Amino acid sequence: MGFKKILIGAASVMALTTGLATAGYERDGWYVGLEGGWGRVSETDISNEPLEFADGIAVLGTAGYAFTDSKWRIEGEVGYRHNDVDTLDGATFDNGELEEWSGMLNAIYDFNLNSEKWGLGLGAGIGIDNARYTSPIDGHDSNDKVFAFQAIAGLTYRVNQHWDITLNYRYFNAAQAELQYAAQSPSEEVDLEKHSVTIGFRYGYNEPPAPAAEPPVVAPPPAPKQFIVFFGYNKCNITAEADAVLSEAASAAKSSGSASVRIVGHTDTSGSNAYNQKLSECRANAAKTNLVGKGVSEGSISTSGKGETELMVQTGDGVKEPQNRRATIDLN
Repeated sequence: MGFKKILIGAASVMALTTGLATAGYERDGWYVGLEGGWGRVSETDISNEPLEFADGIAVLGTAGYAFTDSKWRIEGEVGYRHNDVDTLDGATFDNGELEEWSGMLNAIYDFNLNSEKWGLGLGAGIGIDNARYTSPIDGHDSNDKVFAFQAIAGLTYRVNQHWDITLNYRYFNAAQAELQYAAQSPSEEVDLEKHSVTIGFRYGYNEPPAPAAEPPVVAPPPAPKQFIVFFGYNKCNITAEADAVLSEAASAAKSSGSASVRIVGHTDTSGSNAYNQKLSECRANAAKTNLVGKGVSEGSISTSGKGETELMVQTGDGVKEPQNRRATIDLN
């Protein structure tokens, strides 16, 4: 009983230290498992005589399904337990045994221990236990099938995606089995309370989902390659609005390391062709002077004037159109 208390206490402490954390310890899909280890039967009575069993073995096979989202596992379990009779009514015997086969349905919740490798499972199960008792008095066999339940606490070490190593404790109760003290004795109810500690493995589980594809890297839009400044009627001086645009052009030219800057001046159709040609050149030169003042290399800037030959807004002759009074700055 002391060993049982130590195991239950250790499992309780581990459950509290997990803080009910579940991230990082994920399993999903079908699995099978096999375990084997130590088994003990608590002292009981038969025919009002104290009956004690020696420590024995417990072998268990499981098959189940793990649910990633909920952290629950549902599994079927087949178990075999064997213990020899140690003493009956204070007398020691070399024969006599208790052999049991059980079938259980378990529900287990998996916690992680703040680790991607270690996990703690706590659960319970119900099912049927078939107990066969061989009397050390005369070798008579009696057996009974009874309802059974169990509590489970286990540590799991995650080897890789498909393999787990397990260490499990089970408290198993199959009370009131109808067994016989000897061949001529009537059947009577015997309480069978058992404990086991087993080491084993689980194998299976699905492959983890593929990581979500990273969104394609979208290159930022290229910096504007052309800037346009506008002028007043019959003017080639730089307005405040034009100066702001030229500041952007200068910044773009310096940051992109433009090898050349081409400035072209334009006019509307008001005035003669010759006059408009000179006015367009004046506008181009005014924009150049402004850019040089903002740190753009003078040697990288070329200027020209188109007069009224390349209109932004098509008009007849002699029309004062503000959008045609401009200079374009192209960065190359």
